[in-house]
Amino acid sequence: MSIATSLRVRLSAMFVIALAATALGFIAAAAWPARARDIVDIRKLPMRFEWVPCHDRCRGWVSATGVITADTPKAFEDFARDHDLTGATIVLDSSGGSVNDAIALGRKWRALGMLTTVGATVDRPKPVIGVASVAPDASCESMCVFLLLSGKERYVPPGARVRVHQIWMGDRAEDARAASYTAQDLMIVERDIGRLAKYTFDMGGAGDLLELALSIPPWEALHELSAAELRRTNIVTTDRVADVFPVMKADPGTPVAALPSKPIQDRFVSSAVNAQPAVSTAAATTKTAEAWVPVRPQAQPAPAKVQ
Repeated sequence: MSIATSLRVRLSAMFVIALAATALGFIAAAAWPARARDIVDIRKLPMRFEWVPCHDRCRGWVSATGVITADTPKAFEDFARDHDLTGATIVLDSSGGSVNDAIALGRKWRALGMLTTVGATVDRPKPVIGVASVAPDASCESMCVFLLLSGKERYVPPGARVRVHQIWMGDRAEDARAASYTAQDLMIVERDIGRLAKYTFDMGGAGDLLELALSIPPWEALHELSAAELRRTNIVTTDRVADVFPVMKADPGTPVAALPSKPIQDRFVSSAVNAQPAVSTAAATTKTAEAWVPVRPQAQPAPAKVQ
């Protein structure tokens, strides 16, 4: 065989191997659970709600992922029209958002008697493809913590991250110490702190939660609450998964032997794989995170945000 022929054979073999590797990579990516693949990007978007059906006598739950914006309370109202959410479970994965909109949303959840926890909804891999679970590898940060507080029962699984910090003017949070502030800005922040304090006590939270959150300025890393702090602040009300994923009562006509025996702890998997603002301040609100929103034609300017 000539050198030229040998070279062509080697190049052809290398091309076939590369093509096969590319195809296998594409297949592997396509087979990866959709929710696990999208989870990082979804957290940057405005909060969205998804009803996740459940088997084994579990009612199911609501996945709430993303940033709390001015549109979130209305989005939840629209979502609730198609579901009976009384006493339902909310699984949170959020970096926070608008203070006043989080307060409004939390009050809606408490009125419905909802249960709250932290987690990321993922699809289990084969052989139970299509069956959803909750991975504790998720975060509930800033105003998300106060949404978590709205649950009638509240559970934080080991591995989940609950973090707090101060509310701030969002358009100046990136370089808060170098920014300038007016008396009007200070009025807005103090007004919203007052609203947040009242909400915290209405939901059964402790003053320790406000003390921890309001002591962390935006130029410092968020404070991650320890298990002891979660208890001391009354964020956590239970250490039992079953209290936020209650087993549905069996149909009286269902034989006992026919009932599934799978433990409720299997809902969680170890990882993803296995009241009267002035007109001049109506648009100025405090927020704790900024959502990335797709650009739309003739979009209206966003209100000030706080980190």
